[in-house]
Amino acid sequence: MDFVRTPPRPVEVTAVFPELAPLARPAIRLHPRPGSPSTGDSSVGGPLLWPAGESWPHCEDTHLHVDTGFRQSPTEVRLQRRLQSRWRSDDRPPAFTPEEQALKERDDARLAEQLDAGPPWPAECPVPMLPVAQLFLRDIPLLRPPGQADLLQILWCPYEHEPDYKPLTALFWRSATEVDSILATPPEPYEADYPGYVPEPCVLAPEAITDYPNSLDLSPELQRMLEDWNRWQAAGDDVDSSYAEYPREFYSVHLGNAPGWKVGGWPPWGRTDPIPRYCAVCEVQMVPLVTIASWEWGGGEGHSWAPQEDRTAAAGSHYAGQNPSQPTRVEVGSTDNMQIYVCPTSSEHPHTDLIQ
Repeated sequence: MDFVRTPPRPVEVTAVFPELAPLARPAIRLHPRPGSPSTGDSSVGGPLLWPAGESWPHCEDTHLHVDTGFRQSPTEVRLQRRLQSRWRSDDRPPAFTPEEQALKERDDARLAEQLDAGPPWPAECPVPMLPVAQLFLRDIPLLRPPGQADLLQILWCPYEHEPDYKPLTALFWRSATEVDSILATPPEPYEADYPGYVPEPCVLAPEAITDYPNSLDLSPELQRMLEDWNRWQAAGDDVDSSYAEYPREFYSVHLGNAPGWKVGGWPPWGRTDPIPRYCAVCEVQMVPLVTIASWEWGGGEGHSWAPQEDRTAAAGSHYAGQNPSQPTRVEVGSTDNMQIYVCPTSSEHPHTDLIQ
């Protein structure tokens, strides 16, 4: 795995506001990078170390079938992305490579077989789930797996589900050493509801960081403290004076909860105020496990979160779909984040998720 580093924050937040020190949480930024992960790698959108003798998870919930104008298989989505990445400056459309053409023909043949078998609409058949992430404990030591497990696998159904209109997620903990025979060809859904629900295969470059709360997670007293420009001025010249009128924004943009795919830490907010999640079984407050992000860092001043290895690319201009802050090509909500929560008392209790 590559070594990737988040640039130092403009100021040490606890030096300016020691009151925030007790709220620090460990987190691991995953830093997805385009690649070709194997079943033995931690990845986003890569193949899973899935036992050949274990049924692949399918979604049997009711699915919305709304004509959105988008109907492509996951294979077709990824092939179109490859073409897009090779678009020529003279506007001549690129062509598939022989390997890509063979893959497209196999995909077309598979879809034709499904059409011949009957209506493929998801409301009438279980939908195979898509791999979203695979995280090994050796790479992500912040994970707290149950028992002898050392591997977390996350999948989702690439259709929107009522009432929140988001993919349905599934979590699996397992011991990697117990998988002696790997499922070679997992089933794929006939189509995806939206291309942003088809993750692009990425390897990971995990980085341990210290995470601080989103300003919305702070008490009213601490929020008012962040508005005190005199406190910020005491930090010296590293605080951008353009934030003098709205100093809390400096914290929100540069210091509070790190963006991007991460394990642990503090959740992002914005679509709503903070919403505590409670376990449906024991009613204890749940804790953030994984953030599935649409973007690794924000635009404008939000580029300060771009890894040092990506700073030049982050500052440049990009064609649609070629932004280095979106290597996974995942988009949830309106380019928001999906936060997965788990019960801290038992891994057997159902998880929950939330779009923010």
